[in-house]
Amino acid sequence: MDLQQSTALNYGPAVSAAVASERIVETSIPARLDALPWNGFHTRVVLALGITWILDGLEVTLAGALSGALKQSPTLHFSNLDLGIANSAYLGGAVLGALGFGWLTDRIGRKKLFFITLALYLSATAATALSWNIASYALFRFLTGAGIGGEYTAINSTIQELVPARYRGWTDLVINGSFWIGAAMGAVAAIVLLDPAVIDPDLGWRLAYLTGATIGLVVLLMRMWIPESPRWLMIHGHPEKAEEIVSEIERSVVGHKQDGRGAGFAKIRIKMRSHTPIREVVHTLFFTYRQRALVGLVLMVAQAFFYNAIFFTFALVLTDFYGISADHVGWYLLPFAAGNFLGPLLLGRLFDTVGRRTMITLTYGVSGVLLALSGYLFSIGALSAQGQTIAWMVIFFFASPAASAAYLTVSETFPLEVRALAIAVFYAIGTGIGGVAGPALFGALIDTGSRSSVFAGYLLGAVLMIAAAIVAWRYAVAAERKSLEHIARPLASME
Repeated sequence: MDLQQSTALNYGPAVSAAVASERIVETSIPARLDALPWNGFHTRVVLALGITWILDGLEVTLAGALSGALKQSPTLHFSNLDLGIANSAYLGGAVLGALGFGWLTDRIGRKKLFFITLALYLSATAATALSWNIASYALFRFLTGAGIGGEYTAINSTIQELVPARYRGWTDLVINGSFWIGAAMGAVAAIVLLDPAVIDPDLGWRLAYLTGATIGLVVLLMRMWIPESPRWLMIHGHPEKAEEIVSEIERSVVGHKQDGRGAGFAKIRIKMRSHTPIREVVHTLFFTYRQRALVGLVLMVAQAFFYNAIFFTFALVLTDFYGISADHVGWYLLPFAAGNFLGPLLLGRLFDTVGRRTMITLTYGVSGVLLALSGYLFSIGALSAQGQTIAWMVIFFFASPAASAAYLTVSETFPLEVRALAIAVFYAIGTGIGGVAGPALFGALIDTGSRSSVFAGYLLGAVLMIAAAIVAWRYAVAAERKSLEHIARPLASME
């Protein structure tokens, strides 16, 4: 039998009657999921769920590429500081959304959150197009960020739990890298919609935000057929439903249910639970796995500052220091986005073959060194706008898989019951420390008009990335090609 159940008999006097009545399940579901070959099912999951990063890329790019139009808008008249505050509001919303929705994802399931967070994103993005001042714009950006932050937790955990172990690293990196497909879409939209010969720029930026809402409607339909995570179901009291879903996946992938007679699928015994108490969550994250928590926190903080500080303000650097007009910024973003997507695509396989520790160390370290070098060249005026763009393209070829590896690390190195909340907590802390402050800081540095001041900001980002590389080399987990249950046993597992 692939799934066996029994009644829990002896839990000790400290355990409540409700817990004592829970069943114990013995199942091979994780091993069966990991044994599957890559199939159209996995591709559809990646497309339907991974498009979240495309939406985020679109949103962030629009915020950067539209900055010039927002400053010139006869209605809004934003300053660089206003734009920095609005961008920080977006990231602040993402932090709170990740925490709140991350807790709900572990408690009520992955699938329900797909629709809640996407609905919030859709409505808030559409509302952004109707903004009338800095307060309304920042509020709607905050709510949009909350939707995207919630998406991160539900989507990352589900993809980790459905994709076979030997493909997990490359898949996760490419999905996170698809952010830059959205970035390219945002750049093209900005090029067209901000062209005064095509449309009034004050109307164009509003239509640009409506583009994201339109794409979100399509995603909503694509997600209808995505199943709940069988791993989540088997722990939260629905083993029969988990077995049904896995059997359907097996039939769609290999044509029949895997019985394990030849493969000898390993089984695990789990005491099912309705939820995981918050005290146990905190103890697991910061005591049981405190070394992994340190690694996840350092990686998240470094990449959040590095990315958000530079990317949210790249358009301001081009317009204020290189004299590029706002309606031409999109052309400079396209090669920048190409480097960011090609990095995970071409280097991603190495995270599953060469290994996590080596590749995380390499990508973080190289990114930091290259940023320091290009920052110095910027400070002495040695780069043209084209040269600056090429430098960013090369830097982020390495920085993009580095940033994606941070999400990969926190989503695969903690137990299933706390996976979504772990992603949320480290994303929130990392983004709160490194991401929310970054855009506002760089906005203020750019406002000084001093290249040396901006260079100081670049140096800070470089130091954070190099420090993260050192921490990863010393403490990161070699999780390549291993099952999630091997990397971190479920809290509900029994010997």
